[in-house]
Amino acid sequence: MRLPPHPAFDLLRFADDQPGAARRWRAGALLAARHPGEAWQVVRALLAGKRVRARDRAAILWGARHALHPPPFAAGKAEAVPGLRVATSAEILSEGAGPAAIVVLTAPGHRLVPGAAPAIAEVFAAEPGLEALYGDALVLGPGGKPLLPVLRPAFDPDYLLATDYVGPVVALRRQALDRLGLDPSLPGAEAADLLLRLAAEGLGTIRHLPRLLSTWSPFEAAPPVTPEVWRRSRRALAERSLAGVGRVEEAGGVLVSRRTLPEPPRATVIVPTRDRVALLRTCLESLVARTDWPEREIIVCDNDSREPETHAYFRELEQRGLARVLPCPGPFNFAAMNNRAASEASGRLLAFVNNDVEAIHPDWLARMAGEALRPEVGAVGAKLLDAEGRIQHGGIVLGAGGLVTHAHRHFPGDAPGYLHRLRATHRVSAVTAACLVIEAEKFRAVGGFDAEAFAVDFNDVDLCLRLDRAGYRNLIVPGAVLHHREAASRRWTPAAQERHAAEVARLRERWGEALAADPWYNPGFDPRSGAYLRLRDPIEGNPR
Repeated sequence: MRLPPHPAFDLLRFADDQPGAARRWRAGALLAARHPGEAWQVVRALLAGKRVRARDRAAILWGARHALHPPPFAAGKAEAVPGLRVATSAEILSEGAGPAAIVVLTAPGHRLVPGAAPAIAEVFAAEPGLEALYGDALVLGPGGKPLLPVLRPAFDPDYLLATDYVGPVVALRRQALDRLGLDPSLPGAEAADLLLRLAAEGLGTIRHLPRLLSTWSPFEAAPPVTPEVWRRSRRALAERSLAGVGRVEEAGGVLVSRRTLPEPPRATVIVPTRDRVALLRTCLESLVARTDWPEREIIVCDNDSREPETHAYFRELEQRGLARVLPCPGPFNFAAMNNRAASEASGRLLAFVNNDVEAIHPDWLARMAGEALRPEVGAVGAKLLDAEGRIQHGGIVLGAGGLVTHAHRHFPGDAPGYLHRLRATHRVSAVTAACLVIEAEKFRAVGGFDAEAFAVDFNDVDLCLRLDRAGYRNLIVPGAVLHHREAASRRWTPAAQERHAAEVARLRERWGEALAADPWYNPGFDPRSGAYLRLRDPIEGNPR
């Protein structure tokens, strides 16, 4: 079902272009014929009654798609709660906030659901320092039929600058509203503007309540402003936030912040390898030819390569001045190799890149560096595509898939992602070290990768969680796109499987509480599946 043509609804178009059932079956039959072994694994899992495993294997073979089917919705009138007023921005601007202690901003087409007002009042009463609160929503189709869930993450100003993922339904203490006031020059973006100004005072004053608070009926009520006014307000808000530090670009329905770097610092690109010279050559040639960063060095960490062709290529690299080869002998330890190269790096920026990654667009490093150089930002990741051109990495989600997983894995490479999360720069718990950019000072301040506990796996997750604990934000920048032939050089020997199991246990032991509640991933999604695939049942009443 196609949504009305207004940019305020673009956020909801994540399922618009998914292929229909007949097209999926035809494509699936062709893939099954080409990959009969993988298809048989899907069938065998189904016959064994292992539906989750069957769905996961089917996604690997046929690609992933949203299957977000909302449960039946019991409509009803929202309760009146003493001291709580529900009003549109236009009503507040013309009449004032009034005497209510809590004001819930809303807009045409948005309604609180039964139970929402008491829940909002209860949270504000329990948290005296809280100034703003928002929750989740359910999009209703014609006739009031549940259509799409809008399951939001914790508050993220970078994400809100890119796209209005919060929406117009925001509850505020009246004191905050009186202090800041609504800006009449930003029609359609008043709530987002208020939240961003509150965030500038302290992020702890804004909270997401992970439960259904409102419905959204785009087929019944148009937004209160025209598309042109809506776009103008959104852009003005972003430009004001970036004044003096960057510019705003529009791409794929989101606003992209391009931060100005008058003197781009030196960057050190670190590439670990052991033989597999064809992979390495493709990687390095792409980094040299398709990286427009002016001042950089490349360090290749050589872990006991033995093939003559590899050593000949190393000599060529050094003779041409393209890279420095750093010997890293001994048992394969990805974390230790990267740490050693980082200790010898001359760059202010560190870019960790796997030998099975290939640069596509020359601005990949500039896009990531612009975010990584911000004082409050820790690790920055890129959108990575697999050999089929599908999403391999769109950030790391904690708790999904049983432990951790890559967001939107196996979705089409050009998919917008759930609520624009494959197009908008946003905060995540972790990013993969297959392509990770960070300031060297921040990397060293938290101790780098933990080479003892996580020699091969989860060192990136552990690093990012330590950065988060130190007060840094980890970001994914979907505008930086590279190819990643994941694990092309990995060998799953019995020893490797044993080591992996031990690292899984250490990750659970160290970060078990964090793994159970990723603030940047809504608990309304099914934790047994890949990210953004299915809903937990029901979608409401799932507190973190």
